[in-house]
Amino acid sequence: MVTYLIVWGIAFVVFAIIEALTPQLVSIWFALGSLVAFVAAIFGLPLWLQIVIFILISILALLATRPLAKRLLNKKIEPTNADRLIGKIGYILEPVDNFKEQGRVQIDGQDWSARSIDGTHLEVGTNVVVRRIEGVKLIVHVAMPEDYENQQPENQ
Repeated sequence: MVTYLIVWGIAFVVFAIIEALTPQLVSIWFALGSLVAFVAAIFGLPLWLQIVIFILISILALLATRPLAKRLLNKKIEPTNADRLIGKIGYILEPVDNFKEQGRVQIDGQDWSARSIDGTHLEVGTNVVVRRIEGVKLIVHVAMPEDYENQQPENQ
């Protein structure tokens, strides 16, 4: 019986430490299950029942709290100022060459690092439209007529 108390106590501490070291909920349910199994061991319940209690409590805790935790922890990502650049038209300041990992584009008077969406080499002065942002790099492609419908490119 004392052995089972030690095992459940160690399991609780390990799960609690893992939970404390991670930014998201990872093992809190198992910590709770091992704590309840520890209490079951104190009362002298058989090992098979302690294991069943551990599994059931862990699953029930997961089912009861996961949706709430997910909703509270995964708040919607607020757009940054850079997100407003998606869909904007600018022009190439420095040739874009994905292989050489170089290229600069100017949009709204600001100079940005850029890469081509499809690996195409883009020359200085080419009008491009931003399709997405990866880190601090704008991923662009040559502007098409439909990209100009709501905006005009900057003067070169």
